[in-house]
Amino acid sequence: MEELTIEITEESAGGRIDKAVTAIDPDWSRSQIQGWLKDGYVKVNGNSVKQNYKVKDGDVITVLPPEPEALDIQAEDLNLDIVYEDADVLVVNKPKGMVVHPAPGHVSGTLVNGLMHQVTDLSGINGIMRPGIVHRIDKDTSGLLMVAKNDAAHASLVEQLIKKTVTRKYTAVVHGHIAHDKGTIDAPIARDPKDRQKMAVVDKGKSAVTHFTVTERLGEFTVVECQLETGRTHQIRVHMKYIGFPLAGDPKYGPRKTLDIGGQALHAGVIGFDHPKTGEYMEFSAEPPAEFGQLLETLRNRG
Repeated sequence: MEELTIEITEESAGGRIDKAVTAIDPDWSRSQIQGWLKDGYVKVNGNSVKQNYKVKDGDVITVLPPEPEALDIQAEDLNLDIVYEDADVLVVNKPKGMVVHPAPGHVSGTLVNGLMHQVTDLSGINGIMRPGIVHRIDKDTSGLLMVAKNDAAHASLVEQLIKKTVTRKYTAVVHGHIAHDKGTIDAPIARDPKDRQKMAVVDKGKSAVTHFTVTERLGEFTVVECQLETGRTHQIRVHMKYIGFPLAGDPKYGPRKTLDIGGQALHAGVIGFDHPKTGEYMEFSAEPPAEFGQLLETLRNRG
């Protein structure tokens, strides 16, 4: 496995070691990192540290993830829409309603199950439940995801996410009439202290930035293109609610009376990144699914 490194800056000094390590790969869980600390896979300035170590300005953290366990997830023929594939990376168009990776009690019908059937050389760096996965989108969000096919590609794509050089554009339908054409939401996100099942804008949360552009106004609704600068959990859903324009159909962050469309009206339509091996910038796009288009037509006809 390839060793991954991060240097602590003054801004993040004083935080717990396990929290600092999540900056290398946000999909690593705290419990996973705690286990790596205990087993010596995480070092600070070349030395093992205790699990409660507080990082200091200038600390260099190195992580050498253990070899992945043998995969025991069942491959399933889910007829995934793979829009690009080479020896290092692939881009897949995830349908609405599909979970990205398995979790305890939910080990079938996921994107990973489908990838296991269609792709034989996935990266194993993310462990038995998330082979090849470097980022994710919510179950009821459709659209494009990049997937690593080897560990070097995985490390490159994760680093690009950390450096905020990956292009990620989403189309969303939100409640309300947004009068201005463009905007930027710069508001930190963390677990909602009042409801641990939700995320929220919290003063001491992780930095989160979303840029949005209005593409169409449809009476009581507005269609926006959102471009992520960061990739926090539920970021677009939380940010649009925060400024008073929650996503249509969103069962978690939308108003009580919203559209009955089986989940939030959100589609990851554009993904762009530097190829892990050639360095060439590559960008892919996918039209929203048919039901998204039907929603737009319905709202247009209302007007």
